[in-house]
Formats: sequence, C-alpha cells, structure tokens
Amino acid sequence: MFLLASFVDTIQNVIFKLEGFFGGFQLIYAFEWLFFFLLIYYVSKVLRENEATKLMLVYWGLLVCGGVMYCAKPELFTKGFFLMYTLVASALMLIFFNTEVKKMLWDVHREKSSPAEKLGGSTESHSAQDVEQCIADIVKAVQNMSKSKTGALIVLSKGSLPKGVLNSGVTLEADISTRLIESVFFPNSPLHDGAMVIRRHKVQAAGCFLPLTEKGSYPKEFGTRHRAAIGITEVANVVALIVSEETGIISIVKKGDVERFPDTERLTQVLRDYYWQELPLTDKKAKVVIK
Repeated sequence: MFLLASFVDTIQNVIFKLEGFFGGFQLIYAFEWLFFFLLIYYVSKVLRENEATKLMLVYWGLLVCGGVMYCAKPELFTKGFFLMYTLVASALMLIFFNTEVKKMLWDVHREKSSPAEKLGGSTESHSAQDVEQCIADIVKAVQNMSKSKTGALIVLSKGSLPKGVLNSGVTLEADISTRLIESVFFPNSPLHDGAMVIRRHKVQAAGCFLPLTEKGSYPKEFGTRHRAAIGITEVANVVALIVSEETGIISIVKKGDVERFPDTERLTQVLRDYYWQELPLTDKKAKVVIK
C-alpha cells in the first residue's frame, strides 16, 4: 500500500508540473526544449554510429534518472537543474568521442555524389574485371615503391573528404595505373610530397595536404606521412596506404590505427573491402582475380 501511495503521489506531481508548465507556456520554452532534444538526438546518433551501445544505455539511464528526480522532488530539482544535468551528461558523452564528433563535422562538408555514380568519377559503370585490375595496379605500385624506398601516401576516399583537402592539391581525374601512381611519387616530382586521393576508379587528386594527428603516442619513426595518414583517418571515413621513404615499410591506416608490414594478400583484401561494396551483388559473386 505504501508503494502504491508513493506511486500515486509521483503521478500527481508529474501531472501538476505539466499543468504548471503548459499553463505558463512561453515561446522561449519551445526553443529551450528544442535545443535539448536536438542535443540528445545528436549525442545518441554519435554513440549509435560508433556502436557504443552500452554507453548509450548509460547516457539514457542518466537522463531518465534526472527526469525522475525532477518530477519526484520539484522543490529540490528545478527545471534549470534538469536542463543543466542534461547538458553536462551530453557534454561528457561528446568528450569521450571527440574524434568522432570532429569526423561528423567534417563529413558535413563532403562532396555530394550522384546516386547513379558507380566506380568512376562519372556515371560510367565498371565490371568486376575492371575493379580487380585497379586493385592489381595499386598493389603493384605500392610494392614497387616499397622496394625502391619511394615515399608515398595514398588515400582511398568514398567522397568523404572536405573540399579544402582536395583543393589543396592538383585535380587529375585520371584512370588508375601503376605507372601513374609511381610517377606521381617519383622523387623530386612536383606532387610527390602530398597525398594522392583515389576515389573509386579514378586518381582524383594528388599533392594534397592533410591534417596531422594531434596524438603523440606513436613511434618516433613515424614521420609526417604517417601523422598525416593518421590525422585524416581520424576525421574522415577513409583508408590510407603509406610507404616509408626511410625504410620502405608499407602501412595501412584505418580510423587512426596503423597496421604495418602487410603482405600482398592483405593489401589486396583491404582494397577489395574498399571497392567491392560499391559493386552490384552479381559482380561481387564473380570472384575474378587478375594476376
């Protein structure tokens, strides 16, 4: 009976507060609550897209607890307290995912691509054989540059790079080939110091400047290319391939994580992961390999 009476009192308090709120409603309240609803939505979106399910449950649990305190003890927990409580809880979640938030802000300015666009820079479609040829050319170029210790930085983009990055280089829109990739990174060539951007079936640009990572917990042998590759994968949905100028070591960078010494099979798999999700299902089943 005691629990039932307490529950009834709580419901009455909620109804009383709702009557008081809507009875003295002002336009500023609408903007105030809209802001906090949008904030909650944005934080939940960041957590969901980063598969932080448990953390999202914690976040919503904090919000529910705050709402219960606000409704159960209105004399102690005012509306201002509840809004500030929500703001602090949201800020904590965003701090945990500051890199992902930066990435989402960058993605707002990404290039818009046509739905009909396939593997190239135009609406032209490409077969599984074309894709495998692109993969073979990129792998061969990377391995050749590794043997000759030619420094290189290749970014595999799906259109998620800000225009500022692309505009910092030279637009090429050229078909992918081993000779083209090697010539761009040939020592003392005008574009060899920047990054090459490959988008689907084209070398989109070369000589591009990338943001450097702000983290300092990487090995000392990581030079500017490594820091640039890590930096761009932290803020954009891309994959970077690096060839070290000093050692010839090949590295793959995804979401700020560096994988070193990949063999031919691993490089091919990474490139297939990049290309094959763009192909129709029938072409994915073809499993064509060009040697």
